[in-house]
Amino acid sequence: MADRRTFNVVILGVGFLLIFTAFTTCGNIEQTVVKSLDNDTFTGSGYHSLGIIYGVFSFSNLLAPTVVAVIGPQITMFLSGILYSGYIAVFIIPATWSFYFTSLLIGIGAAMLWTAQGHFLVENSEASTINRNTGLFWALLQCSMLFGNLYIYFDWNGSTEISDRSRKNIFTSLLVTSVLGTLSFLVLRKTHQQEELLSEEEGQSLLSAHTMYKQRANTAVKDAKSEFKTILQLLKSKTILLLSTCMAYSGLELSFYSGVYGTCIGATTQFGAAAKGLIGISGIVVGVGEIVGGGFFGLLCKNNRFRRTSVVFLGMVVHFIAFYLIFLNIPDDAPVVLKTSTQNNPYLTPSVSIAMLCSFLLGLGDSCFNTQLYSILGHVYAEQSAPAFAIFKFIQSIFAAVAFFYSGYLLLTWQLLLMVILGFTGTLCFFMVERIQNFSVDLQEY
Repeated sequence: MADRRTFNVVILGVGFLLIFTAFTTCGNIEQTVVKSLDNDTFTGSGYHSLGIIYGVFSFSNLLAPTVVAVIGPQITMFLSGILYSGYIAVFIIPATWSFYFTSLLIGIGAAMLWTAQGHFLVENSEASTINRNTGLFWALLQCSMLFGNLYIYFDWNGSTEISDRSRKNIFTSLLVTSVLGTLSFLVLRKTHQQEELLSEEEGQSLLSAHTMYKQRANTAVKDAKSEFKTILQLLKSKTILLLSTCMAYSGLELSFYSGVYGTCIGATTQFGAAAKGLIGISGIVVGVGEIVGGGFFGLLCKNNRFRRTSVVFLGMVVHFIAFYLIFLNIPDDAPVVLKTSTQNNPYLTPSVSIAMLCSFLLGLGDSCFNTQLYSILGHVYAEQSAPAFAIFKFIQSIFAAVAFFYSGYLLLTWQLLLMVILGFTGTLCFFMVERIQNFSVDLQEY
């Protein structure tokens, strides 16, 4: 029993590792790839595509639990994996309509995939193993930022232009990786609890499959309505209203480190022939920052209110240092140039070392905010954790979508300034929530 559940968790982690090795790498390089296309009929934007994905993802989260409850997590993850693979495949033979259409589909697929993942992980865990299983899954997932980006570095290092052949080779490799991850979900085994449930369903007066699915759908719709009402109630609470600023900031910086910063490095003229290869190294270093921060702050500082505020403050400081160094080191027009490299000169002579240091700081700071937002939501809303986390992902995704849409038009200085203002306000609001919680605990003890 335990071995079967552990096997399922490992396969789940490996499946996500493979799918997100493909998707994370794709997100990191797609604006650079789109700019390099020698195709007058293609008018798509990588930023707009990612904006569509996150926008659709945020709203699809409201429907995802119903779908997962009706068809089950395993089938949901498999179908979602197919949508991810379809998005990767578009880059092999790009067309504007298919690029944006698959962006919409993957936004839906992402909501289904992550909802099913949470459901499946809980199904295969007990109170004594949930922390171990979650840690194992996230460790495998975070490695997805390493392998694909390493391939990009070796393939693009020394190249000033991305040829059609290089693009097709890269995305064919990513497509194969994503398909393997999708197929791995078919290897997942049913737990004894699921088998008993199935045998009970089969024994209930030999109900037809249609009737059985109809019953599941009715139950799922009732649960979805109940959860939606809870979400609306929580949105009116002071705690969520205050934390929403911090959640919004996490969305802006998510879009910046996952799609914008790599594009800026690749467009920096002063990096010469190494610029395109550095996009891959930057993605790897961001991943290292995420792993270091997630491991240290997520495991050592959980459920400690004093340390929660300390970690968020550290995240703000780390990000602000990164933003200031990026402001000095990267040309202002880096996010917005199209076919050419940057024309403007930054305040410092662009340094690869400083650029990579900023990548690490972006990943480290992101892990500070995310681990502590999960921690405080789990602490405050222990009995309503699912709706609280749904609100978090909704707000984060909406602001990530907005950020991707303005990233192709705003100069780097203004993008950094927006993140500084929202980051400072979000940290301040996080401190206020902790102060309110501490005051409530003190009153209860008194």
